[in-house]
Amino acid sequence: MALIQCQFKSQVLNLSTSMTVIMPEKIAIGARVPTLYLLHGYSDDDSIWTRRTSIERYVESMGIAVIMPQVHRSFYADMDKGLNYWTFLSEELPQIARSMFPLSVERSDNFVAGLSMGGYGAFKWALRKPEFFAAAASLSGALVMGPDRTHAIQEPIASDLKLIFGEQGYSQSDNDLLWLLEHNNITNDESRPLLYQCCGTEDFLYEDNLIFRDICKKTSFSLTYEEGPGVHDWAYWDHKIQDVLAWLPIKK
Repeated sequence: MALIQCQFKSQVLNLSTSMTVIMPEKIAIGARVPTLYLLHGYSDDDSIWTRRTSIERYVESMGIAVIMPQVHRSFYADMDKGLNYWTFLSEELPQIARSMFPLSVERSDNFVAGLSMGGYGAFKWALRKPEFFAAAASLSGALVMGPDRTHAIQEPIASDLKLIFGEQGYSQSDNDLLWLLEHNNITNDESRPLLYQCCGTEDFLYEDNLIFRDICKKTSFSLTYEEGPGVHDWAYWDHKIQDVLAWLPIKK
């Protein structure tokens, strides 16, 4: 596998940013590679998955590319007081990545996953852009941030959420995963991305994950849910990302 650090100018953000990319080293001329967009958590950056897990080794025999973008502490949103990271992620980033690398544009070849804040971002991207992804995975995702769950949100995250979503919050909007589950406009089952969700039973976000799971089970989305011993740490995520990779519906 080739590990590539990319620095580039984002027109949406109007600043220089970065993404870390894992690519197969041998690609047939004219071939297009299936792609996993892998999202980082609240306190991390685009390099964190390669520094804290063996993701490069795990995908070596899979023939897929892994695109890991940098979004700082934005919760993958167009911020109320800040930059338009949702537009960067969902529109500009795929265009830039596909202009640099031979990535497949087929929905069946595109997947997204993330941990914590990135788990939220992965599900939001898949639920808001279901035509883009065949499957999405959340590892220990920060999936529920409504007013009844504020006890699970600690500083400085609580202050950041006001900058990101504004004083009105994010409930009942297209930043609200529970609202997206219940108000999606997908008309047939084949157009719904497959969902995978896992969380450690000792994780401080465990109850939030149960809320999402229970509501999702009442919808037409196909959800694979797994739980077991674990906390909010890299030992858990390094283990579970292997399960995510095995679960992805990659065409052979």
